[in-house]
Amino acid sequence: MAAPPSHPFVYIDAEALHAVLPFPSLISHLRAGLPAFSGDIHCPHRVSFPLPTSPSAALLLMPSWCAHPSLPYLALKAVTSFPANSPRLPSVHAAVSLFSSASGAPLASLEGSALTLLRTAAVSALAASLLASPSRPPSTLALAGAGALAPYLADAHLSALPSLSRILVWNRTRAKSAALVAKLRSAHPGVAVEEVDGMDEAVSAADIVSCATGSQEPIVRGELLRPGAHLDLVGSFTPAMRECDDEALRRGRVFIDFEAAMEEAGELVGAVQRGVLRREDLAGTLAELAAGTVVGRRSDDEITVFKSVGTAVVDLLAAQLAYENYIATKNA
Repeated sequence: MAAPPSHPFVYIDAEALHAVLPFPSLISHLRAGLPAFSGDIHCPHRVSFPLPTSPSAALLLMPSWCAHPSLPYLALKAVTSFPANSPRLPSVHAAVSLFSSASGAPLASLEGSALTLLRTAAVSALAASLLASPSRPPSTLALAGAGALAPYLADAHLSALPSLSRILVWNRTRAKSAALVAKLRSAHPGVAVEEVDGMDEAVSAADIVSCATGSQEPIVRGELLRPGAHLDLVGSFTPAMRECDDEALRRGRVFIDFEAAMEEAGELVGAVQRGVLRREDLAGTLAELAAGTVVGRRSDDEITVFKSVGTAVVDLLAAQLAYENYIATKNA
């Protein structure tokens, strides 16, 4: 039941978001909410404004709203990009404003960067859990990239797939991969966490490969994917970016988070242009997978590919859960 808009306006910071959005709860919420509300949530294309205050600076606005009685919210995500910031100051900042879609009353402001990291990782883990083989549970996760999202991807996958017992980490900058290995070992002492020298080594050994990089050249060679592997592609969000080669898409059944992936993800845009992939080859969306209206994995040896670009749909669902859990905690 949605919290009534009579509560006082609240600010939910990053620490509070981690407390009210544990991965088991968030993944379960998305699994139920995506098929239930995706058709009712309106998400206009994001709008970008160049800012003259700093070189290449920009303001991005992403609205979404729903009038369904179980999701009576309007959200506006604002993202600032200041590439010229010093190394000590992040170049990207975000905030999400939540309103009642029934009255327009402001309800909350949520720290946007943490919300984005949490919901992005939860989407990947949900897809992996829906596409993993139930008769051959995955044991090894490979992570490509050691940025801010990487530990969230590890945590989310471990939450959704408790059979995972080993994590392989690869990053072009060895110091960052070493730091991520140390962080994951501390957070998950029961999991074997290893740094690998090359991505080929990780792909060849992994049951699940999760990529969160800004690469413009393929880092995953499809010929190396093991039978039954699941490939999770998170990093690319423009046609110029690409984390896997065409062979990975040829060998795998491809699922996407939302239709926007066909226009924004370099792997898919390029594959269509080269005749490797047709729109009708797509196996389905995450909402369809969660609803059971499309077939997921068809055999233990089938390779599955999930490409996400993210939309305001999951921002709205994650903000809903965060706000309602936060209010429930305060009222307890």
